[in-house]
Amino acid sequence: MPTRIRHVGRFCPPYSLTVRILGISAFYHDSAAALVVDGRAIAAAQEERFTRKKFDAAYPRHAIDYCLRASGLKLTDIDHVVFYDKPFDLCLAGGVALSRAASTMAGVTS
Repeated sequence: MPTRIRHVGRFCPPYSLTVRILGISAFYHDSAAALVVDGRAIAAAQEERFTRKKFDAAYPRHAIDYCLRASGLKLTDIDHVVFYDKPFDLCLAGGVALSRAASTMAGVTS
């Protein structure tokens, strides 16, 4: 068993086996973001808490910022980004939604 060190408010191995996942739900209703480190939820927030728009479906930029600030991580520290949407919509428009999400995260506007 390796020695464990304190990291991001949780105990994580001192080597690169730590997995950081940013989950995003957007473009439907109740946009949100959640950050999971080694299977443990570190932070989560709904976009409407920041925009004050009930059922806000916009890209959760503020919720993502909150999760990163609360965890002390930067976007470059994230290993995987997962995106949730209605499965039937993904069959037809998922590629468009994912490319829009990726562009927004990269700061590209169309």
